[in-house]
Parts: sequence; C-alpha cells; structure tokens
Amino acid sequence: MIWIILLLVIPLATALSTWLIRVQRIAEVFHLLSALILFVSGTALLIKVVFSDNIYLFNDYIYIDSLSVLLIFILVTVVLIASVYSIGYIRFDVKQGVLLVKNIRQFYLWFHIFIFTMIAVMVLNNIALVWVAIELTTLVSALLIAFYRKAESLEAAWKYLIIGSLGIAFALFGILFLYAAGLDVLGDTQTVLNWTVLHDIAATLDPTWVTIAFVFILIGYGTKAGLAPLHFWLPDAHSEAPSPVSALLSGVLLNTALYGVLRIYLIADITLGSMINQWLIGFGLLSIGLMVPFIIVQEDIKRMLAYSSVEHIGIITFAVGIGSPVGIYGAMLHILNHSLVKSVLFMAAGNINQKFQTKDIFRLTGVLRVMPLTGIVFIVGVLAIAGAPPFNIFLSEFTIMLAGFQQGHILLTIFYISFILLIFAGMTYYMSHMAFGKPEVERSPIKISRWSKYSLIIPLFFILLLGVYVPEFIEQALENIIILFEGVHVE
Repeated sequence: MIWIILLLVIPLATALSTWLIRVQRIAEVFHLLSALILFVSGTALLIKVVFSDNIYLFNDYIYIDSLSVLLIFILVTVVLIASVYSIGYIRFDVKQGVLLVKNIRQFYLWFHIFIFTMIAVMVLNNIALVWVAIELTTLVSALLIAFYRKAESLEAAWKYLIIGSLGIAFALFGILFLYAAGLDVLGDTQTVLNWTVLHDIAATLDPTWVTIAFVFILIGYGTKAGLAPLHFWLPDAHSEAPSPVSALLSGVLLNTALYGVLRIYLIADITLGSMINQWLIGFGLLSIGLMVPFIIVQEDIKRMLAYSSVEHIGIITFAVGIGSPVGIYGAMLHILNHSLVKSVLFMAAGNINQKFQTKDIFRLTGVLRVMPLTGIVFIVGVLAIAGAPPFNIFLSEFTIMLAGFQQGHILLTIFYISFILLIFAGMTYYMSHMAFGKPEVERSPIKISRWSKYSLIIPLFFILLLGVYVPEFIEQALENIIILFEGVHVE
C-alpha cells in the first residue's frame, strides 16, 4: 500500500514544492528526488504484483494487476530519464534566453501534475474515473505543449485540445453504453462501472450495447493514442513541446490512452468474441501504412519521430488484434521497447535542436562530429526504432510477425513487414544524412549540459539489453498479462 500512496502523493507534493521554492538548484533537487522515489516505488510495486496477487484498495476504487503495473513501471522509468535530462535542457534554454528563470517553476509544476494524472489512469478501477483522469492528462499536457508561448506551440496545443476533447467525448458515449449494459445485469449498483465487476460479468452483457460501447471507445481513446486516421494532432504537439515533455508524450501519454482501449477490449472480447479483433487489426495496419509517406517525405526531425509514434501504436494495436498468446506477448513487450527508444530519441533530438538551432533535417549534418555522444545515441536510437537487430524493437516486432503467420494472417503480416521495411529505409536515410558529413549551419556557442548528455546512456543500456534478454520480473509480468487476455477472470 505504501508504494501506491507514494506514487500518488509524491508528484503532487513535488509540483507544489517546486512551485513554492524560488531557488533553482533546490527545486531541481526536489525534482530529481521525486523521480527517483517514483522509480523505486513503481519497481517495487511491479515485483510485488507480478509475483504475488492483484491489489484492491479503498473499496476497490484502486485496482492494480500486471497490465497496469507494467505500464506504471514504464512510466516511472521514462519519468526518471526525462527528469534527469530536463535539468540540463531547461538550463540551456535559460542561458539561451528562450526561457526566464521564473518559467522554471511553471515547468516543474505542470510536469509533475502531468505525471500524477497519468499514474491515476493506471491505478483506478472505475472506468468513469479513468475517463476523468485521461481528460486531465489532456488538459495538463496542453499547458506543457504550449509552454514556449510561441504561435506554433499555441496552435499545436489548441489543435491537441480540440481533437483530444472530441475523442474523449466519443469515449464518454462508449462508457455510457457500457454502463447501460452493466445495469441490465446488475441493476442499480455503485460498482457497475468498476472494471473488475464488468470483466467478471462480461459473458452476460448485452452484445449490442457492448459493440456500440467498444466502437465509441476505440475511436475516442484511439484518437488520444494516435491511431490513424485521427492522429493529426500528434505531430504538431510532439514537435512543439519541450523535448522532455515530448519524451513523456510519446513514451507514456500514448500508453495511457491505449490502456483505456485495452481495458474495454478485455471486456468486449469475452462478450463479443474474436470479431472485435478485426477492428484492431484494421486500425493498427492503417496506422502503420499511412505513416510510410509521412515519414519518407518528412523534413522536421521531431515530426518524423512523432509520425513514428503513430506507426508503433499501430504495431501494438495490430499485435493485440492478432489475439494469440504470442501476439499479446509481442504487443506488451513492444509497449516497453517503444517507450524506452522513443523517449531517448526525443531527448537526443532535443540536444541536436538546441545545439544546431534547427529541426530541419536537410540543414542538419555532422551531428556525430559536433556531438559525439548524442550522435551515437541518435544513430543507435534510429536503428532501434526502425527495427534493426540486435536492438529491443527488433525482438518485439519479430515476435509480432511470428504471431501473425501462426494465426494465418499471411497477407496482412506481409503488409505489416513491407510497411516496416519502407519506414526503416526512410528513417535510416535521414539518420545517415544528419549524423555524418560536415556541419553546415551556425551552432549555439552554449555547451550542452552533462545532464542532457549522460542521461541518454541509461536507456541506451536497456535498448541493448532488451534486444537479447528480458529480465525475469518483466517476463513474469508478460506471462500474467497473457493469462488475463486469454479470458481468465480476475480473482
């Protein structure tokens, strides 16, 4: 119980502390300690849940199983990396005159409130409260996207709010239909919207209500997760946000919306059977395929990475749609792999942008010569995100490919492989253009902070490790999630 309380209380306490503290260095200490405590708490909670029992607290308003705790672990890992990185990133912007010292307090305030809202999504049992928490992630992250107060960032935040709110409205309609389905079985009860209750009675729910509910929720939360064709907010938002925030948006926020879809899928799969898998396969494959031309013709480094996020959310959705234990294993492993790689890529891109003062791919050359460490991490990150062996994403993408062939989706899996290969070609071409050659643009005289450089090494280690070995506690979590997806009811 102590770990859950720490996960919920620490971000809010840190947000308030860093807002009140006027001394920058002291605020940074609180900021780092918070991230470290969250990482320890999330890791301890993961080990406890996967090797013991699911957790119910506060009259079942809090519920944590292997699915939610794995995503919490991913969150706290990315938060720790992004928190270390953000110290150097914000200091650079202050020296550059992009930010004022007083803006630092605002950044840390909204940064930690944002963390709280995402943790809330993953620990709440009531699907209506989960909806509220997802809406809060939209509102708070919009403030971080608009943090620089430039015309482009304000426009990106506004577009994000409009499209995100539209998606959330669709999801609300879905929840109302699911509520109606639950009432038919349970009658008037306060627990009718608890996920654990709905999951236990899923076989008796009205298929018509559940079908309508799932379609609305898939479209609604799918919009927030970045599934095509309602993904257009994502490239602008990720491109204009500060790079530590971009790391959280791509590495964690998309997972929270995807989590909302998966929770309802687990109910609908019992009620409706495999018919809903076709929708997931369709949306997933569409999201991968549509990103091919966007990535190949891209000129902005952060927008390229953002479009890549849409591709990988599509890969995860496609894998869940396959539905076999191998597919679920690959999907869950891919969530972890994508979060690690994409967060480090956005941070490396942030270093490059700060030093070269541009995000234009065709003006960026000689990164490896000017910034050796960042350049190496960027090369490895692009190779990893594009699916090259022996890096971690190759392992999960290969697993998903095997699942597709095993389940008889031969043609669809061939499309899946073809799209990935085309994206691989495009991303590696742009990577080689930026990494090598002679620098051609004027660079900032300010040095990139050691905080910004050395924070990239930790995720680089895990990118290499997870390509050849999955630690036992993560393996156990994945096995528990497979059991959950096979329809075993919550105990």
